[in-house]
Amino acid sequence: MVRTLLFAAMVADSGDWAVLGACLMLAVAVALFIFYIQPDASDLAPHRTKLDQLLERRDTIYDNLRDLRFEYRSGKYSEGDFEAMKTALENEAALVLSEIDQVTEAQVRRPRTAHPADRSAQ
Repeated sequence: MVRTLLFAAMVADSGDWAVLGACLMLAVAVALFIFYIQPDASDLAPHRTKLDQLLERRDTIYDNLRDLRFEYRSGKYSEGDFEAMKTALENEAALVLSEIDQVTEAQVRRPRTAHPADRSAQ
């Protein structure tokens, strides 16, 4: 009878150790995942080029000009205020458009490098 109780206690203890070991391994796996696996930088960064940003800024300025004209016609701004804000927005639009031209020209003028296979054919 005593042997049966001791055997039952050992079996219960080994089951507890197995559960404890599994929990410990799971905790280690979670800690490794959280602290040691680093995401790629490309996962965190937005995929927008400088040209995309400039085009978005241009569209925003055009929207602001349209809204300004609407608010001026509805009587919200005086003519002097309207002209000052319109001039500021038009100047900003001109700067953005010149930057867009510079970026697109840089992309067009970028020399293409010959691939090693192309050089051997020459």
